[in-house]
Amino acid sequence: MTLIKSISGIRGTIGGNTDENLTPIDVVKFASAFGTWILQRGKGNEVVLGRDARISGPMVYELIAQTLVGLGLNVVDLGLSTTPTVEMAVADEKAAGGIIVTASHNPKQWNALKLLNEKGEFISGEDGEAVLALAESPDLQFAAVDQLGTRRCLDYLPTHIEKILALPLVNKEAIAEKKFKIAVDAVNSVGGVAVPALLKALGVDEIVELNCEPTGHFAHNPEPLAEHLGEISSLVKSQKCHLGIVVDPDVDRLALIQDDGEMFGEEYTLVACSDYVLKYTPGPTVSNLSSTRALRELTEKAGQVYTASAVGEVNVVVAMKETGAVIGGEGNGGIIYPELHYGRDALVGIALFLTHLAQSGIKTSALRAQYPQYVMSKNKAELQAGTDVDALLQKLQEKYKKHPINTVDGVKIDFDGDWVHLRKSNTEPIIRIYAESGSQTMADNLTRKILQDIGDLLNL
Repeated sequence: MTLIKSISGIRGTIGGNTDENLTPIDVVKFASAFGTWILQRGKGNEVVLGRDARISGPMVYELIAQTLVGLGLNVVDLGLSTTPTVEMAVADEKAAGGIIVTASHNPKQWNALKLLNEKGEFISGEDGEAVLALAESPDLQFAAVDQLGTRRCLDYLPTHIEKILALPLVNKEAIAEKKFKIAVDAVNSVGGVAVPALLKALGVDEIVELNCEPTGHFAHNPEPLAEHLGEISSLVKSQKCHLGIVVDPDVDRLALIQDDGEMFGEEYTLVACSDYVLKYTPGPTVSNLSSTRALRELTEKAGQVYTASAVGEVNVVVAMKETGAVIGGEGNGGIIYPELHYGRDALVGIALFLTHLAQSGIKTSALRAQYPQYVMSKNKAELQAGTDVDALLQKLQEKYKKHPINTVDGVKIDFDGDWVHLRKSNTEPIIRIYAESGSQTMADNLTRKILQDIGDLLNL
């Protein structure tokens, strides 16, 4: 069982010992720290709160809500809500911050507190350090009885959907005209409410729902990867659907199933949406260093500038703001469309993709065939505790110094069209290895070669 304290929040497994797992005491401790940080900043006293549908959600949620009230903060209670919905509500309600109770794609035993600033964006590293420091403070101050906070409920999903439909690049009429038949797998979380509601608002009448009851009893591993999506892939084919849509428990990642039942490719959700956006609003794009190079090729073909950021949504958003990017995100199916807000949002991704598909006049599988055919291999090197990982990465950088190398986040090495990216874990003694090539064999060979290099360097 695990408790991970990071600058972006606290994540852990439910049950067990305090300070080792996500127990009620740990929830109250970190909610108190975040609430105190909000009060110290003096930007207001409202905090927006929302959660996904996982089993532990109600328990964790109530602990947080009542702790914030006990600090004298006013809670805007969204209840069951997607991560992007909470992010947008923070800005719209002019709140001082927000907390999303979700462990994203992690299995049911996990939960987490994701922390937002007054812009509805994940807090910075510096702010995260301040919250962690407050969590260890012995003298946090709570409100007297006459100064306790309040709590009001707000259903913000309809507003979220209205704002998506109002976007100039979302064409509801074109989508409705195509009479799409779409299957949805929402892994029995909040996407089971949000995605069908959006599709109906876009004019999609025929929706085949799979795992759309928000019970929190995940029907399969909630990470939207091909190995977990056999049921919906078969359903798309057997029901002759035009498209399958899969979201993770908090609806910030979007995976798509083609009309032939094959995966569109999680990496290519962002590629397809960017292709559409660049045609009508040319400008820079951003993704992280571990995302497919197809976005860079697409962007440069359009005569625009692509930037690779460090891994992590916060880093992608910073790079997008610095470059004025018109779209960005991460290769895990995370679409960030700043015309709506600076956060990964599967709902806006669905609307952009369906407009693109409708206006293209071709099948989903044919659309995918238009893009570069890159594949990835992911592996990891497990190291002994105490290994100097930074020194090891430096040796690898030296070994491949004749190749283009990016050290913004770990070490990324380019090999004439292929690449490999090495990142050390902050929580365990491993190096994560990502490689991309035009064939699975080549990508797998790249990760194996790096594993061999690491073994050789450790045995010197």
